[in-house]
Amino acid sequence: MKKTNLVVFLLAFLFIQTNNFAQGNKNLFAGIEIGSKGIKMTVLDINNIKKGDFTIKTYWSENVGIAKNISIDSTLAKEDIDRGAAVVLANYKKIKDELKVPDENIFIVGSSGVAMAKNTKDLTDKVKLLTQKDLDFIDAQTEGKMLLKGCIPPIDYENSMVLDIGGGNTKGGYVDILNNENFVFFPLNLNYGTITLTEAVNKKTRNNDISEYNNKSFGYLPVLREQVTAMYNSRPVALKKEKIYLSGGAVWAFYTLYNGVAKETFNEFKLEDVINYDAILKNNFKKFEEMAKTDKDVERVLKTYSQKYLISGSNILLVCLEAVPHINEKKLYFAKEGQIAWLVSYIADRSEKVKKVY
Repeated sequence: MKKTNLVVFLLAFLFIQTNNFAQGNKNLFAGIEIGSKGIKMTVLDINNIKKGDFTIKTYWSENVGIAKNISIDSTLAKEDIDRGAAVVLANYKKIKDELKVPDENIFIVGSSGVAMAKNTKDLTDKVKLLTQKDLDFIDAQTEGKMLLKGCIPPIDYENSMVLDIGGGNTKGGYVDILNNENFVFFPLNLNYGTITLTEAVNKKTRNNDISEYNNKSFGYLPVLREQVTAMYNSRPVALKKEKIYLSGGAVWAFYTLYNGVAKETFNEFKLEDVINYDAILKNNFKKFEEMAKTDKDVERVLKTYSQKYLISGSNILLVCLEAVPHINEKKLYFAKEGQIAWLVSYIADRSEKVKKVY
């Protein structure tokens, strides 16, 4: 090859590589989830979606709760919408400019807990104004199906149910065989989550004292039990499942504070562990505060959730488990990656559709 041709070739190659870099890696996909208690970002490197060949490149979250006003008047507060949308914009720019994810591969979604608000259009419009991106909301049934897909090993699908305790609601479900051949998903949904239950109890308190909150929270348990019973009565087959996979911030907080940071993808525990944790949480919270001084994982939990939120999450977890017959004969697991499972599933599903246009 002549010298001039070599120079032209190298310049052309450099131009192509630079252009590809500027456009971003078309195998990279990202999702921004606006949840009740926080906003989560996930970046995937997808090779072959049909074979499930993708890896989580990175994920992080920001503790921005926008759903606390839902339990007051069923709406998202304007200041929460503005703050949440600003966080979405900042992370959208980071994903596109720093992580080089192509703009068409970035999805923004709202969880089912946030979708409960009457004024979700205000949030959608704000996000669209700032990012020029559409905001989709996922209903509890779809979210539960995605959770099951991401939180339960396929070999256990038929034998298990999944529950995710979020900030705005609790959702999940199970699969069962219909007509001896078809697997069908049956959703479970409870309109209480860590934040919404806390705000419901706060309405009944006269001051900010934790002892009063504890008393009012205890008095609210019959309402919670009634709702959980109704949830299970709507899908009684769920109570027959041998394994229960649990995820969500409340379960992460319980497992981390009581057992230490989860080391496995699926971490087994007993109802007795939750009962003991609940007692410490309500009667000896200083123990966790002392642990946080030397344990970064405990510190992270306490920075994410106040004692009130932890109490509410624990109450939901306890009531959901105690309502299951023969619970001590069941296998209980904390699904470590549950916090991003439905979002990963959503991105994977959407990425397959996007790739068809390439």
